[in-house]
Amino acid sequence: MKTKIYFWTILLACILFAGCSSQEKPESTGTKEQAQETTTAVNNESEKDLAESDAKLQLMENKKIGKYLTDAKGMALYFFAKDQPNTSNCSGDCLENWPAFYSEDFAVPEGFNKEDFGTITRAGTGEKQTTYKGYPLYYFVKDGASGDVKGQGVKDVWFIVNSETSFAQ
Repeated sequence: MKTKIYFWTILLACILFAGCSSQEKPESTGTKEQAQETTTAVNNESEKDLAESDAKLQLMENKKIGKYLTDAKGMALYFFAKDQPNTSNCSGDCLENWPAFYSEDFAVPEGFNKEDFGTITRAGTGEKQTTYKGYPLYYFVKDGASGDVKGQGVKDVWFIVNSETSFAQ
């Protein structure tokens, strides 16, 4: 009798242990608002363009802010309203929170002109940074995943980039 109890106890423990150690992904804990802000990639490049370049910019869309430019991994690109054409005014702590975007060669999504993109060399560091219509492009450190746009409107000087972006002088 003790042998049967021992056997069933061990068997039950093994089953429980196996169930607890499964590798299932946890359910999302995001809010309803976060779910509504889910972004959708709008990829307008041909398969030929994709084969020619792993480094491509994308156009993604957010229900609240509309379409915006991202790198190949879907990370939003921003401009700093205090920058000047071909000059970055973001350095030190600013640059730690808003890292410079640079890509040497990339394809651009439909609605953008490749000639509008360029490169500057940052004063002080000598590092290169990609520009759009002369304005340096940045990431935001709080954007942790593809589709995040947490930097939009920060301090009323950081904004996403899209094909309709105009830079006030």
